[in-house]
Amino acid sequence: MNRLWVIRGKTLAWIAAAVLLAVLAVWTVLDSLGGGTSATSAAGGGVRTYHMTVVEHTGKTADGKPLEVYRWDPGTLFVNKGETVRLKIFGVNGASHPFVIEGTNIRGVVRQGEETEVTFRADKEGIYRIICHTHLDAAHHGPMIGYIVVN
Repeated sequence: MNRLWVIRGKTLAWIAAAVLLAVLAVWTVLDSLGGGTSATSAAGGGVRTYHMTVVEHTGKTADGKPLEVYRWDPGTLFVNKGETVRLKIFGVNGASHPFVIEGTNIRGVVRQGEETEVTFRADKEGIYRIICHTHLDAAHHGPMIGYIVVN
């Protein structure tokens, strides 16, 4: 036995409105997943801003000896070639972190409770290390090295 469904004008309007809302919701979610950072693409003439922090991790060895290590967080940034990049680095732990971005002329110091800002153009593909001179190796609670990957 076949059934015939009749949809009246008012019901059709409700169905169309529900479908439209569902499409808008999916579009909004997909759009928010594509961003990654709240920044303007450098291709559009803007500056992409990355927020980083200096953090300390502590622990103990099996015999109870205290351990600490400093790091950049996030430890790796992915940047598009040709972008203008602004790093805003906030010092959470440690008094002072003088740093260099290897392969560039960028130098700076991050101090506890302060934000340091550096801006540069990522003109060349490659992996650039952000190296803290205070924490160069395990003997100095490091190495404190981050990476900027330019694709």
